[in-house]
Amino acid sequence: MAAARDLKAMEAADAGVDAVELAKRHLVQPWPFAGSVGAEARALIGEGEGIYITDASGKRLIDGPAGMWCINVGHRREELAKVMYDQAMALSYNTPWYTMNAPSAELAMRIAGHAPGDLSHVFFTTGGSSAVETALRFMQFYNNVRGRPEKKLILSRGGAYHGSTYLSASLNGRPRDRDWMDGADELVVKLSSPDPFRRPQGTSIEAFTDFLVDQFRDTVARVGADRIGAFVGEPVQASGGVIVPPDGYLKRIREICRDNDILYVSDEVVTGFGRLGHVFASGEVFGIDPDMITFAKGVTSGYFPLGGVVISERILQQLRRSNHPDALFGHGLTYTSHPIGCAVALKNLDILEESVLAHTREVAPYFQAQLKTLEELLLVGEVRGMGLMGCVECVADRESKDPLKLDKDVGKRIDAHCHDLGLLVRPLINMCVMSPPLIISREQIDDMVAILREGISRTMEDLRREGVWQG
Repeated sequence: MAAARDLKAMEAADAGVDAVELAKRHLVQPWPFAGSVGAEARALIGEGEGIYITDASGKRLIDGPAGMWCINVGHRREELAKVMYDQAMALSYNTPWYTMNAPSAELAMRIAGHAPGDLSHVFFTTGGSSAVETALRFMQFYNNVRGRPEKKLILSRGGAYHGSTYLSASLNGRPRDRDWMDGADELVVKLSSPDPFRRPQGTSIEAFTDFLVDQFRDTVARVGADRIGAFVGEPVQASGGVIVPPDGYLKRIREICRDNDILYVSDEVVTGFGRLGHVFASGEVFGIDPDMITFAKGVTSGYFPLGGVVISERILQQLRRSNHPDALFGHGLTYTSHPIGCAVALKNLDILEESVLAHTREVAPYFQAQLKTLEELLLVGEVRGMGLMGCVECVADRESKDPLKLDKDVGKRIDAHCHDLGLLVRPLINMCVMSPPLIISREQIDDMVAILREGISRTMEDLRREGVWQG
């Protein structure tokens, strides 16, 4: 038995070596640097089960980022694999241009049932970027049909991340995302990030919230509501460092949008499908009813590429009542409403509704409390989060909150130590982001936080020894 396991491990290692070499020769990774583009290999993952993944060396790791915020019901769910197989054997694909499939119609109904307000119709895409792109193109179409071709500007915020397609990437407000990339800058107006940790020293949360709302209102007045088509915002800024906005901020922004006929697009690519304990967080957690919600990632728990936009009935009625009934929304994707993706999403939604959403709401406070204990470490400036989303932000010192005096790869340093200890972390410059599969138990949360604590402690020792940090 042991010999068989050893043989399997050796075969996996050989396959890993081959994959590493093939990647260096042929594979272009996402978000590469020019100096290594097309010539790099990254950590090779061979298997996954539950909240764990196994790397090429056979090391078992807690999947701290849940893939990329998406493995919500965990790895190796046989019921999802079976649905994928069964649907592929029944109908693997149909053209959405002039045919349709039953799973997509049922899924649209199920999703609409969870959406707030009058959001009742769904356009399916292939992922989050294409979902945001679709929402923006739909806004442009909507205003063209209504005879307002000048109402196309988009309000976005610092720290935002909305995708990698041209329009969606133009909204991004994270450091380095746009340094070397072009975008539709003429269409985007940027606002401040709603980051309470980075508010001016001596400013209360209430005053900071008022500043954000006043800035939004003043921007609308300065630019002109007749030129602004949409505001796009994540309920919690995910890849920007898990920025949880101040209480009441989103409701106040929603009212300004409503008063000025600006479409409010809630980007729930990350927060949707359980990350905050509900299928959608906009209504259930933040008390807002957007005009559109974008989603992806958790809709299939990463088992199949799928995303979409939930659209308000009011908007659709206005289009149907217009004087241009023949106006064509010239937008679609080859894999729109893919039958396999929609079938997987239906089963995934069953799993979420049966137990996972309730479990997430039950363990989330424990997850947040345990992560918060890491603020005892001198390198940690703040631990923040909501639901099963968390961020540990490291700073040179807590008074200045300056991350730039630290080694710029401090997050990667922590991740490397954690990898050795049995945890995969998502490093973001000076931050470590955690968003484990929603099925994680309290005991597994304890393991994750203990490893992260040790990884940060080892990094502190490294920085002191190298003279980079004297904390």
